[in-house]
Amino acid sequence: MPLIKVQSSISTPEKAQLEGMLKTLSSKLAKHTGKPESYVMTAFEAEVPMTFAGTSEPACYIEIKSVGTMKPEQTQSMSQDFCQEINQTLGVPTNRIYIEFADAKGAMWGWNGSTFG
Repeated sequence: MPLIKVQSSISTPEKAQLEGMLKTLSSKLAKHTGKPESYVMTAFEAEVPMTFAGTSEPACYIEIKSVGTMKPEQTQSMSQDFCQEINQTLGVPTNRIYIEFADAKGAMWGWNGSTFG
């Protein structure tokens, strides 16, 4: 049920680097949300045309969604952790990363032919 989707203007990293980053994001999201990693999904999309602050320098947009409520201290901690991870792995400056956090109602999140609500 937790999802982290990363979209960036950078070129696609090498396969091993990308897989390593997605696995790291998955384990970190499970830890931050307190949910089993077996329910975590990660996604990455490279070479997305985007601007930030009026320039086309490397930028990144991240969506984090989860069933339930994320508390402000959780989102603050996740913002710091995921911005640092993306900066270290992809080289995108932390001040060029936006993160959108979204809580979902269980009935609005489907899996395995059913929902979590």
